[in-house]
Amino acid sequence: MKIISLTDENIADEHICCAISDKKCREGYEAKKEWLMRQSDDGFVFKKLDVRGKVFIEYGPAEHAWSPIEAPGYLLINCFWVSGKYKGQGHGKQLYRECLKDAADKNGIVVVTANKKQPFMSDKKFFQKQGFQLADTAEPYFELWAKKLKSTAPAPQIKACAKRGRCDQKNGLTVYYTNGCPFTEYYVNTELVQVAGEKGLPLKIVNINTREQAQHHFVPYTNYTVFYNGKFITQHILNRKNIDRFITADVES
Repeated sequence: MKIISLTDENIADEHICCAISDKKCREGYEAKKEWLMRQSDDGFVFKKLDVRGKVFIEYGPAEHAWSPIEAPGYLLINCFWVSGKYKGQGHGKQLYRECLKDAADKNGIVVVTANKKQPFMSDKKFFQKQGFQLADTAEPYFELWAKKLKSTAPAPQIKACAKRGRCDQKNGLTVYYTNGCPFTEYYVNTELVQVAGEKGLPLKIVNINTREQAQHHFVPYTNYTVFYNGKFITQHILNRKNIDRFITADVES
């Protein structure tokens, strides 16, 4: 199937796969498009299958990535998603080959995953099958996987600031987010604000809106992260239905 690369010229007319039909996330959807356009000058790439579904890959130079990692000369896969009826048809490999082609003159490719499958994160099993090796880890379950394309390539690593899974806000619930995900704007600033208020949870919201902020974040994943009393809890986007699954047990402990 045909693969489309988003550019400044076509992004207004093309969908960006996520939150296509979710009217609540319309503001976040447009914010994600603006975020993508700002990254394009630094070599950030968004490629998708020419279908109306979630079949896409995002990547760019690790030096310009919105993630606290050290991987000079590598490409970082930012988001990679094949869902629904498009799974199991080789589309993931097709998209990955686009990244591999663009990495021909690079030291390699890196991706942030988890030690077991986590919502909103790529599954490491796919990358293991493509020859990636575990390069580094961070609390509580983050992993950095790398595929070296040059024998002299330096070993990539997670920055020290993102190793412990602790933030500098010590009281209550703190949520950090970027507009690199179209779901965050609504679920942070509308639904989570309402739910935290109903539950009496102190809430601080931090929009990571610069690359410098992202590269000094407290965990290696930056699109959306939740901390309680300074401790990382989840990167799963919280809503009214699932907040007790992640927060209640920690509050009671």
